[in-house]
Amino acid sequence: MIAPTTHVRIARPSRDLAAAERFYADGLGLAVQWRSTARGPGEHDLLMVGPADGGWHFELTRDPAAPLDPTPTVDDLFVLYLGEPPEEALVERLIAAGGTRVASHNPYWDEYGVTVEDPDGYRLVLCSRTWG
Repeated sequence: MIAPTTHVRIARPSRDLAAAERFYADGLGLAVQWRSTARGPGEHDLLMVGPADGGWHFELTRDPAAPLDPTPTVDDLFVLYLGEPPEEALVERLIAAGGTRVASHNPYWDEYGVTVEDPDGYRLVLCSRTWG
């Protein structure tokens, strides 16, 4: 049964887990919850990041034997509802950590936030609105 406290994992392939860690941990401030390196056939390099004690995390994966090339679209969004405009220092940290500030495909996100592509091309939206 899915409850409000059900933990959520979002998994995505990554070209470079070190670059992803710089963006999500150093830039965005998420905690590294797990990291491992493939040690045998069929295993993957993994990086899991999320808020400490949060109810969700990203699992970024790389299969060294058969790496997948990430294929994000302009509508693959990870939206954080901040409840206030994002601080410019946060946006600058994300850019310094390998992100690229971009115009959103949907103008709604430009009106209510800032969109930054991560090193793999997936889009993070820092939304000034609240959810609910």
